[in-house]
Amino acid sequence: MNILAYLIPISLVMGGVGLLFFIFTVRTNQYDDPEGNARRILSGEYDDKPKS
Repeated sequence: MNILAYLIPISLVMGGVGLLFFIFTVRTNQYDDPEGNARRILSGEYDDKPKS
């Protein structure tokens, strides 16, 4: 039972770090268009100009 005194706080800290990392990735717009590039590479239209 003493091991639970260590495992519960460790798991809560690890879960909190994971949640903070997820919030960071959402705020930095890393999930905006995950399928767009995969579909664009298969199309015949090429646009070599950088997006502005």
